[in-house]
Amino acid sequence: MAKSLVIVESPAKAKTISKYLGKDFTVKASLGHVKDLPKNQLAVDIERDFTPRYEIIEGKKKLIDELKKAAEKAEAVYLAADPDREGEAICFHLAEELQGNGRKPKSAPRIYRVMFNEITAKAVREAFQKPGFVNPNLVEAQQARRVLDRLVGYKISPLLWDKVRRGLSAGRVQTVALRLIVEREREIERFEKREYWTIDVHLKARKPPILQARLVKRDDQPVEIPNEEAARKLVAALEGAEYTVKSVATREKKRNPVPPFITSTLQQEAARKLRFSVKRTMALAQRLYEGIELGGEGSVGLITYMRTDSPRVSADALAEVRRFIGERYGGAYLPETPVYYRSKKEAQDAHEAIRPTSVLNTPDAVAPFLAEDELKLYRLIWQRFLASQMMPALFDQTTIEVAARGSDGAEHLFRATGSVLKFDGFLKVYEEGKDQRDEEDEELEHKLPPVEEGEKVALRSIHPEQHFTEPPPRYTEATLVKELESDGVGRPSTYASILSTIQEREYVVKKGGRFYPTELGKVVNDLLVEAFDDIFDVRYTARLEEELDEIEEGRRDWRTAIAEFYDKFKLDLVRAETEMANIKRMEEPTDQTCEKCGRSMVIKWGRHGRFLACSGYPECTNTREIAIELPEEERAALGDQAEEYCPNCGRPMVLKKGRFGQFWACSGYPE
Repeated sequence: MAKSLVIVESPAKAKTISKYLGKDFTVKASLGHVKDLPKNQLAVDIERDFTPRYEIIEGKKKLIDELKKAAEKAEAVYLAADPDREGEAICFHLAEELQGNGRKPKSAPRIYRVMFNEITAKAVREAFQKPGFVNPNLVEAQQARRVLDRLVGYKISPLLWDKVRRGLSAGRVQTVALRLIVEREREIERFEKREYWTIDVHLKARKPPILQARLVKRDDQPVEIPNEEAARKLVAALEGAEYTVKSVATREKKRNPVPPFITSTLQQEAARKLRFSVKRTMALAQRLYEGIELGGEGSVGLITYMRTDSPRVSADALAEVRRFIGERYGGAYLPETPVYYRSKKEAQDAHEAIRPTSVLNTPDAVAPFLAEDELKLYRLIWQRFLASQMMPALFDQTTIEVAARGSDGAEHLFRATGSVLKFDGFLKVYEEGKDQRDEEDEELEHKLPPVEEGEKVALRSIHPEQHFTEPPPRYTEATLVKELESDGVGRPSTYASILSTIQEREYVVKKGGRFYPTELGKVVNDLLVEAFDDIFDVRYTARLEEELDEIEEGRRDWRTAIAEFYDKFKLDLVRAETEMANIKRMEEPTDQTCEKCGRSMVIKWGRHGRFLACSGYPECTNTREIAIELPEEERAALGDQAEEYCPNCGRPMVLKKGRFGQFWACSGYPE
């Protein structure tokens, strides 16, 4: 009897699945996509309804021939690529090749599509008991994205070669991410910090600790202290005042567990807690999904599929995790009924959340078989899933208000808030990371003395403190993914490539874990946004993502969606070809003089950014860095601590920033 042929993407996945299917199946790997649009041409026939022309990927011809031979001998072929658009496209192209080998239809093997969200014996066997067929809607959604991206990249990149420099490229979604980073940088540059002051008092109650309270109101109006003079006046008015506890209020505060991971939240949390890049997180998750050798058990898929935007959990997994919580932590930690989390999408989602395939595979149990980073990520996923089905944490939050009538005759109100954890609930297992400290963190650290309403408390000290408002922070990988997801730009499978691409193109650099746009990135962004404002608009890009979802759900024709996009795009393209500024030819005058010939210097654009060049070129070829004085706080962050002096004239050296980075320069320049 002939065996059935199963085709998956990777050898690791093939190895794990083989174990569950047995001797009647031969499992082979396609090593990813087998067909794609050729790199050296548009390969989209605009005149024929945007029909794409796919080719076998270089180096895959031999593999396809081998798969064809195996298919000829097989009783049936099962295509088992990942359960998403990319996986469906792989299956479609494989089916196309396996059916197009010139044989009569009767001799062709039956070709089925099987999908599973986890690589476990139960999930794999159930999938093979109910095989389906390649879903044309999913294929068309993937194809529409591919065609959109090819049209944008292939049509706009030559513009950038002509106007800026050869080798540059533009991406439909990547440019939107770049736009967010550049616009954030401009916000920071425009930001004008504002001074403000706070006043805290340290008060002695009957019992310790010292009560630390902050001035919040003056005569029932929120207090604003704009400068040191105003702060001093308030301090003077408060020094001789009598302080009385006005109110003490305690309330129970509940903190609910967070949902199990979806792709974006896993990427964000791994960035915050583990300092993993999005790319690293997805590579590790792929390995945990496809299978890890667990000693005598062989290869085992440890987590469910890692590209998902659904927090749904299967009934079997819920039953198992609830048993585990009850047995390990006791009934107090187990809710009466399972906790269900809603997906943002209204449509029924076939995917599940990212979770362990079995909570019985505890991090400690699998630790001997995992690399260090694999274990860190698995522990994060395991703990988050467990916590998502546990009881809320309970806090007692106490707020104390203290009144003081100052020598200025005004009633001043001070407030202190502290929280005490009284039941840890899900926090016994897991606490979500944060991008920055919040009030809850401060409340937990703030210990309050026992006081009663009407009690007199003695002033020990007054602490006025100067502050300045801060600009919005630059994006980290975690916060950029969060912003893209919130805006509806990109999908779970695209975040890693978006972040990698804008760095590889040198449009942004990462310093201290935060994204800074390069000069090149700013120029490219400005040119593209000016010429294609709608195409690279956040809301428009999000709407295109919704249209791709509609294509996937069979509610929209993919060719119509592309045609509507292209009608708008081609008009912008024609205008950009004639109106887009040519950075290569631009010269910006300066008041600086060439030290070699005496002519004026101009700012030009080169391969690495802006630089000073003599206006007498080509007779004079003198060029110089553009040194930019850094703001004081940035200079300090770059380590401008030691006193440095010019070896030529003895003047102090200053840290400056040029197109190639930071450098030391004499403060006496140009003398």
